[in-house]
Amino acid sequence: MQNEAANFQEGDYVVYPAHGVGQIDGIEKQTIGGCEVILYNISFEKDRMRLKVPVMKAKNAGLRKLSSEDRLKDAMKTLKGKAKIRRLMWSRRAQEYETKINSGDPVSIAEVLRDLKRSNDDLEQSYSERQIYQSALERLAREYAAIESISEGEAVEELETMLNKAAATAISEKATDEAAAA
Repeated sequence: MQNEAANFQEGDYVVYPAHGVGQIDGIEKQTIGGCEVILYNISFEKDRMRLKVPVMKAKNAGLRKLSSEDRLKDAMKTLKGKAKIRRLMWSRRAQEYETKINSGDPVSIAEVLRDLKRSNDDLEQSYSERQIYQSALERLAREYAAIESISEGEAVEELETMLNKAAATAISEKATDEAAAA
């Protein structure tokens, strides 16, 4: 009776795009509007939130298993890449960043982190940039931590280290390019 595409078991870690990593606490039947519906009970410990998703709607809602090792490697490669600076108004970029974060895709979230990371980010970023950066960092760190079986704090440290190294490399490359041009 369960949807084969979203066949999760109690105890599985899953990703719900708008909320990030949660854990299936149970699967239950409820009667809603006279129809019997099977629901996944998902808890998001960090947000102290519970969500019930109908099994037959899970795939359409974007509920998925944790990313594969390959997809996580793609996200880490993206983090280490060169930031893409877009010359759009901040409100438009912020909207695009929020969409990427809420997609639940680790590579898209890594793009947000990479693009918002700056060498001395605390001084250059606005409050809203820091908020979006923090939201993306927490979202990616939760999935990274669940996949790597480490704490969320350790995941944040590892991701920030990668981002800082990439930012330092970008600065030294820019300085080298400027020196060569002079």
